[in-house]
Amino acid sequence: MLYTVLALTIAFVLSTGLGPVVIPLLLRLKIGQTIRNEGPETHLKKNGTPTMGGVLILLGLLVGSLVFVKTSDKILPILFLSVGFGLVGFADDFIKVVLKRSMGLRAWQKMGLQILITGAFAAYLYFFDRSCYNMIIPFSGGKEIVMENMPYLSIPLLFFVVLGTDNGSNFTDGLDGLASKVTSVIAVFFAIVSLMKGGGVEIPAAALLGGLLGFLFYNSHPAKVFMGDTGSLALGGFVAAEAYLLKMPLFIPIIAFIYLAEVLSVILQVSYFKLTHGKRIFKMAPIHHHFEKCGYPETKVVTAFTIVTVVLCCIALLGV
Repeated sequence: MLYTVLALTIAFVLSTGLGPVVIPLLLRLKIGQTIRNEGPETHLKKNGTPTMGGVLILLGLLVGSLVFVKTSDKILPILFLSVGFGLVGFADDFIKVVLKRSMGLRAWQKMGLQILITGAFAAYLYFFDRSCYNMIIPFSGGKEIVMENMPYLSIPLLFFVVLGTDNGSNFTDGLDGLASKVTSVIAVFFAIVSLMKGGGVEIPAAALLGGLLGFLFYNSHPAKVFMGDTGSLALGGFVAAEAYLLKMPLFIPIIAFIYLAEVLSVILQVSYFKLTHGKRIFKMAPIHHHFEKCGYPETKVVTAFTIVTVVLCCIALLGV
């Protein structure tokens, strides 16, 4: 518990303390977000807001975790997936914002890098901690689906879960403080479960929470900085990695329901648009923009989505 609190504190102080340094630097380098004209009108005033602020979260996560890395052999694989995806996001942000190439990484490049990183993570688990492929069934009293000796099923499923979670996190980052607050709640859930069960992943969970809380000083409405793909992809990697190291990927649809709703809203919108030649289910996707278009203020949408995550994480604790 002491190390957990210290990891959170170190990450929080680092993320908060570096904000006044990093944000003005991003402004001087003109690393600003370009807001789409077809989005909610209230977002147009955000044009030029510094992005790539996810580096603050990553620094908090890295330093807060590495100080106590010897306490658990599960810390490094979590850092690998989180930081690996964060670096993919950093490259995408850098190309879009700094090199002024609006598309950033091409879709196949971005997906290819994510697949490579996921493959390395899958290989590590298979050769060094194969039991992590087993899955605790929610609300079963701790019963597991044993998949450690079925790589033909467990490995493809891992790719689906990791990449799906990462894209869900990416789509969730669209309102001031939304991805930060939702993922903070999920990090608390993982820390509690790990401390209860001796899971060995409470240190990175606490470090990420500290980094996110520090970042929220600058990311809450009205945001002074956005995390960019640097942060949103790293958050998805963190959630997927923590879930696998705790044998809890089946809990992701519960605790990260907002991620799921965001990515499903995009899939449904695009599919329906193509099938009906131009009709839409939602006023705008991802779904947080739909609620904005319906007249809900941005802050209320963020608060509602965060509350939903808190409630679902509390319910999930009963099913551990």
